[in-house]
Amino acid sequence: MKVAIIGAGSASFSRRVMIDLMTIEGITPDEVALMDVAEDRLDLVSRYGQALIEEREAHTKLTVTTSNREAVEGARYVVMSIRVGGADPRPADIGIPLKYGVDQSVGDTVGPGGIFQGLRNAPALLHTADNMLQVAEPGAMILQHSNPMAINCWLMNVARPELPHYGLCHSVQGTSRQLAKYMDVPLEELEYWVAGINHMAWFLRLERDGEDLYPLLREKMEDPEIFADNTVRFEIFRHFGYFVTESTRHMSEYTPWFRDRPEIMEQFDLESRDVDALDFNKWRARADAMEEELVSDEPLPGQRSHEYTTMIIEAIENDTPTHVNVSVPNTGLITNLREGCAVEVPCFVDGRGVHPCYVGALPEQLAGLNESNVRSQALAVEAALEGDRDALYQAIMLDPLTSAVLSLQETREMVDEMLEAQRQWLPQFDL
Repeated sequence: MKVAIIGAGSASFSRRVMIDLMTIEGITPDEVALMDVAEDRLDLVSRYGQALIEEREAHTKLTVTTSNREAVEGARYVVMSIRVGGADPRPADIGIPLKYGVDQSVGDTVGPGGIFQGLRNAPALLHTADNMLQVAEPGAMILQHSNPMAINCWLMNVARPELPHYGLCHSVQGTSRQLAKYMDVPLEELEYWVAGINHMAWFLRLERDGEDLYPLLREKMEDPEIFADNTVRFEIFRHFGYFVTESTRHMSEYTPWFRDRPEIMEQFDLESRDVDALDFNKWRARADAMEEELVSDEPLPGQRSHEYTTMIIEAIENDTPTHVNVSVPNTGLITNLREGCAVEVPCFVDGRGVHPCYVGALPEQLAGLNESNVRSQALAVEAALEGDRDALYQAIMLDPLTSAVLSLQETREMVDEMLEAQRQWLPQFDL
C-alpha cells in the first residue's frame, strides 16, 4: 500500500499523519510519498519522516518529490493539505477586505479570503485528480484536509465525480471533547449525531445512555466562565437551539451578527484585525520557526491523533468498521439542503469503503444558516471552474459577513482589487 501526502510541507499535519501510519497495527504502508513545491519545507518533513521510519524499524520506503505525478503514481490513498501560494496571498486575503471594512477572523474557509483560497487551490486539486486517474492505483481515493473544505469538495464532486473524494476535518472530534469538558461527562460516554456543512455542522443529538444532555449544556452555559470560553457558539446555541462544530473565531465570520460593529465584537470578546499591524513576513517566519522546532524533535513514542485520515485507512485495510464524519456530495442525505452541495454527515467505514448515512431534514433554522453559506459556495465553485468573474462577484456579495458591511458596488471594487493582487495564482481568470 502506498500513501501520498500532497502539501507535505504542512509540517505539523504531516507529522501527525506519519505517526499514525507508523503506529497503527495493520496499516504500515509499503511506501509514503511526501510532495510539496516548497523544497525547504519538504526537506524539513522528510528528515522527520525518515527518523520516524528508522525508529519504528518499519520496512517503508520514503519518497520525497516536488512532482505531483510521481507522488501519486501507484498510490492507494492521497492525503491532501494544500494552500496554493502559501502565506504570500494572505495580505490580499485579509488586508484588502479589511481596508473595505470586512474584518475576517481567519479568512481561509468563507468570506473573501476563503473564496479566493478556493480559487487558488482549484487548478492544483484538478491537476492531482487527473494524475491520479492516469497513474494511481485503481480505486484510489483522496482524503482531503485543505481549506476551504466545502468549496474544495463541491468542486471536485462536480469536476471529477469518478474519483472518490472525502473531506476530513477535526472539528467534530474537537468539539465533542469541549462539550464533554463543559458538562463534566467522560468523553467515552458521550453519544452524538452530527450533520450540516463543514465548520457549520450541528450536534443534532447529544446524549449519554439515551439521556438528552442539552438541558445540562444549557445549564452550564449560564456559568460566565464557560460562556466566555466560546461566546459566539453559545450565543448561536442560545438562539438557534443546537451547538455548532466550529470555533467561536470561525463562527463569527460565518454569520452576519458578530463582526459588523466594534461594540458587538467587544461584547463577544472578538479581536479585530489591524491592517497596519499585518506583517506577513514576521508571521511566516514565526510559523516556520515553530514548525522547525516541532519537527526537529526526536520522534515521539507512538500516540494516535484524533485525525480521521488513518481511521479510514485502518477501517478499509483491516475491514474493521468505524464511524467518522466526512464531507461528501449531498445525494439526498440532508433533504432540505440542495442536491450536490458538500455536506458533512456521519459515515460508516469498512473494508468496502466509506458509506454516508441518511440524515433527513435539518431543523429549518439550522438549514437556513447552512444555506446562507451554501449559496455563496455554489457560485464560488462556478467561478473557480469557469473563471467566471460575475459568479465571483456574486459569491462574495452573498457571503453573510461581507453583505453585512458592504454595498454591492463596494464589494465589486474589493473583488477587483483582490483579483489584481493575486493574478499570478489565478490562471483560470483572464487577467
